[in-house]
Amino acid sequence: MEVSQDARCIVCGSENPIGLKAAFVVDAEKRSAEATLTIPDDFQGWQGVVHGGIISALLDEAAIYACRSRAEFAVTAELSVKFLKPLPSGRQILVRARVVEQRRRILLVKSELLLGETVHARAEVRVMEVRGGM
Repeated sequence: MEVSQDARCIVCGSENPIGLKAAFVVDAEKRSAEATLTIPDDFQGWQGVVHGGIISALLDEAAIYACRSRAEFAVTAELSVKFLKPLPSGRQILVRARVVEQRRRILLVKSELLLGETVHARAEVRVMEVRGGM
């Protein structure tokens, strides 16, 4: 299966009419990425609470963007999420990630999702660099 980029990613795709449209900013010097967004009720699990799968997807996407400071193309190899507090929908949140280690083509990334100053979820993500593009 050949994989190619487009603008329809459910998390960051600008052309996905039902997506989150998260706009990540990459800081190559800090090996990090972050985005501020509001998650609408359409992405809830329980009433007024963001679905855990959406939280996981955001933490994962932040990790991939952080890796763009080191590699042009990368894919998730492993994702481990800790849910610390329920995340209410309809509130502005910050999701951020930072590359903490690189061994050959594998990057270890730590991501977190915050509402205000409170961390609601965090993840450790192992990301594999894809050389030669996707």
